[in-house]
Amino acid sequence: MKIYTLKAKQNLPITIDEAWKFLSNPRNLKIITPDYMGFEILSGADRDMYAGQIIQYIVTPVAGIKNKWVTEITHVVDKTYFVDEQRFGPYALWHHKHFIKEIPGGVEMEDIIDYKIPFGILGQLAHPILVKPKLKEIFKYREKKLTELFGTLDTQTENTIVFV
Repeated sequence: MKIYTLKAKQNLPITIDEAWKFLSNPRNLKIITPDYMGFEILSGADRDMYAGQIIQYIVTPVAGIKNKWVTEITHVVDKTYFVDEQRFGPYALWHHKHFIKEIPGGVEMEDIIDYKIPFGILGQLAHPILVKPKLKEIFKYREKKLTELFGTLDTQTENTIVFV
């Protein structure tokens, strides 16, 4: 059983309050998701994030094939971090930690995603040619959209997307 990890960091020139307000609103996920993914929230995004919240989406990541994705917000610490976990969807495991912290001139956002591909060895073979490039593309899009929305922060640290 192979579990993969994606880590992404981005610095933005906004306050922790601004960052939290944007990130803790599930409706904003559509803004930072590529249009071609056909992202649509079906239910559960009618209030700001809270532990136990179930959110249902439709996503179309590949070849126009629609997937239902159900996530639960399992942990929330105000202005510090939250965790979403897939309950139903395209992955055998999806555990996504979102951290924010104040840094000089703004905030650092860090995502750590542990995930497992279904279909055993076939899933492992598909990972480097389909899943990994698609996730990198999605997070690059997210980075670009957040920069468009909030600007850039001149720091020594570059934005990073790394697979471990």
